[in-house]
Amino acid sequence: MKLDKPVTGGPCWTELGTSDVAAAKKFYAALFGWRAETDPRQEAGGYTVAHLGDAAVAALTPLYQEGQPVAWNVSFAVQDADAAAAQVTEAGGTVLVGPMDVFDVGRFAVAVDPTGAVFQLWQARSFPGAGLLSAPGALGWVELLTRAPERAVEFYTTVFGWSVNASEHYTQWGIDGDDFGGMLTMDDKFPHEVPAHWLPYFAVVDVDGKAADATEAGGTVLMEPTSVPDGPRIAVLRDPQGAVFGVYRAADEK
Repeated sequence: MKLDKPVTGGPCWTELGTSDVAAAKKFYAALFGWRAETDPRQEAGGYTVAHLGDAAVAALTPLYQEGQPVAWNVSFAVQDADAAAAQVTEAGGTVLVGPMDVFDVGRFAVAVDPTGAVFQLWQARSFPGAGLLSAPGALGWVELLTRAPERAVEFYTTVFGWSVNASEHYTQWGIDGDDFGGMLTMDDKFPHEVPAHWLPYFAVVDVDGKAADATEAGGTVLMEPTSVPDGPRIAVLRDPQGAVFGVYRAADEK
């Protein structure tokens, strides 16, 4: 199943916090064909929305806080940001920012789960989130990488009510049984200093071609294009400023 629009509890938006917004605009335009528009209002702080056609698909932002890493962040849609933030705390997570209003477009909060992964809550008003999901160049899958998978399952099923489809090697998250993301257990191959985190995957037509395009545009291939048995073809990439993300082509897309 593919989510083709934001739904309550599901991933609805992804933002890149970067040390060089201008360079990020250039890189992702070359890779995905994104057209970036920066909000001119001073109080918007340089917030830049990337589009495919007329559809908003992601955001690029400066680093707003000292010590903030260059990284992609994932937002999940909620009906009530304040109530969801309270659930996060009750379930053992921590609210780092907010909840707070963003002009008239919505209300958001930044939180960290008990395993150390940061994520965002988004209560839509005039802006529901991504205008495209699971289309080439748009967000299509989100993956939690964590060293405490059992604690993560307990937390996210409590906060969002997700369904869990677990196999020996991989766990998938779903809403009413329709999977939108997964969870990978971080083992010794991951450096100790790499924290738990959410990794966005963008849909593409040609995974191998995008890996080559990323390298040509100044990025790095962290995981070479790989076909998952009975699953998608995937690669993990890093942009020139250091943000990590994935690309994939679903197994049923021939």
